[in-house]
Amino acid sequence: MSTEYYTEALQLLRQLITIPSISGEEGFLAEFLSKWLKKSGFNVNRIHNNVWVESRISDDLPLILLNSHMDTVKPVSGWERDPFIAEETDEYLYGLGSSDAGASLVSLLMAFIEMSKIKDRSYNLVMLISAEEENSGPKGITTALEQIGEIDFAIVGEPTELQMAICERGLIVLDCTAHGVAGHVAHKNGENAILKAIKDIKKLSELKFKKSSKLLGAVQLEVTQIEAGYQHNVMPDVCKFVVDVRTNENYTNEKALQIIDKSIESEVKARSLRLKASFIDPEHSLVKKAQEIGISTFGSRTMSDQALIPAPSVKIGPGKSSQSHKADEHIEKLQIKDGIELYINLLKDYIL
Repeated sequence: MSTEYYTEALQLLRQLITIPSISGEEGFLAEFLSKWLKKSGFNVNRIHNNVWVESRISDDLPLILLNSHMDTVKPVSGWERDPFIAEETDEYLYGLGSSDAGASLVSLLMAFIEMSKIKDRSYNLVMLISAEEENSGPKGITTALEQIGEIDFAIVGEPTELQMAICERGLIVLDCTAHGVAGHVAHKNGENAILKAIKDIKKLSELKFKKSSKLLGAVQLEVTQIEAGYQHNVMPDVCKFVVDVRTNENYTNEKALQIIDKSIESEVKARSLRLKASFIDPEHSLVKKAQEIGISTFGSRTMSDQALIPAPSVKIGPGKSSQSHKADEHIEKLQIKDGIELYINLLKDYIL
């Protein structure tokens, strides 16, 4: 790989950092990327703040999607640097989104540019830079996939230290409500909803899902918020609590919800069932190719747009997941060079 790609990727990442792109507010960055891609010679597609370019050879060939996201979370407290200024040392580049997922974005983009020059590929290729990943927003990757059409395989760029995640946890957020009867505390003539909620929370803490995952472990659930009462001398008739559920590939979100609903008396409502667990056969040809060139595989406990891609997929990219959403986020610059080479090596001469 020429040094030119690495230099260009670093320069592009520096520019991305300086354009605030908080999840749901990516318009300026989407416009910048659209112009950058047009200057690079591509026909640019855009819906909302999702931007993509295509390299299609024939309608008869399968389609591989390359995807990473442009948006970031809001800067957390504790930054000692300006999160929107790209600061550097010899080894690291600092800035909000530098690792999550700017490094993957620019590395995948350079790989796409290289692979688009190869006209005897056995597949079509699309590079999608998606929005609203950090908040799973309604105008994110799903709206773009509806325009792109059916895909056969996807590589999702996220910080994994250049190791390959072949499965990823799903997510369900549950709003639960325990119902009681209001009454005066002095007379004890009510039914305390808090006590009912406590019983159900205990049941949830003891709930075990039978099917564990070799790579992701058991389904995990945790009560993370609780709210009840409006006056000290009134027995509360409603107690609300939130449950964070992380599923594995052995349970659909619908099935996990059904099991939880049957386990407690409180009313249970899921905010969404769209963020499903993902899993790809370890014998898949791209996974085997990765292993042949020394890339190890693992199960990811963090979420990404992989949950919304209706096709077999893997997650891999430069950077450490532990850097995500942290103050003074940074990326080791040479990981970007390694990332570009890795993506090209995976895609070169690949037959889906």
